Amino acid sequence: MKKSSIRGNFTGRENARKRTAKKRRKQREAKRRKLLRQQKRMQQPTKKKVVKLLRSIDWSLIPVIGKWIFQIALTILIAFVCVWYFGQRVSVVGDSMKPVLENGDIVLANRIVYNASKPKRGDVIIFKPKGNENSHYYIKRIIALPGESVEIVENSVYINGEKLQEDYETSKIDDVGIVNEKIKLGSDEYFVLGDDRQNSEDSRNANVGNVKYSYIYGKAWFVISPKTHFGFVKE
Repeated sequence: MKKSSIRGNFTGRENARKRTAKKRRKQREAKRRKLLRQQKRMQQPTKKKVVKLLRSIDWSLIPVIGKWIFQIALTILIAFVCVWYFGQRVSVVGDSMKPVLENGDIVLANRIVYNASKPKRGDVIIFKPKGNENSHYYIKRIIALPGESVEIVENSVYINGEKLQEDYETSKIDDVGIVNEKIKLGSDEYFVLGDDRQNSEDSRNANVGNVKYSYIYGKAWFVISPKTHFGFVKE
């Protein structure tokens, strides 16, 4: 009687555990299926939702938005071109171009002008002597053009045998440097001088010499600092 009762209780408990385990498996499976359905709904919007979304868009604004984007892109492009070709800043080192430019002045370089035309006599150019990338920028005035002959006689500059008439203020030439006789410029060379010729390192000096076209960075066209010198570079 006791053995039969014990066996019955054990069997009952075993069956209860099995039913509980089966129930838990079913619950876990149900949760897993529910989660899969939720993920599927999130990853694959129904056709109705897509249609609803498309209908909610105000398509009449598309041309307006496109126009705004185009105008913004065009403005950015123009600003970039202006800064890159007309707004590169260069600091003046020394007073060799005084009174037009003074030490510490900050000028803007026009980098595109010489792509459209050749440098002219009287232009104030920015260059690196001998094309030396480790040098600071020099700013001088073009005196003679490619193919011309240059000589300095009694404080005056002669181009192709004729005295150069200059309508900008200059100082006397005390030192002719390497130009102690007539020199002939190459097909791509320019002869440059500072306006203050008593304090200028220019084409009269061997370490500068004639300036090749490829050495020219651009034309100095505008002074932005200091405020007292603000304005166009005088030619």
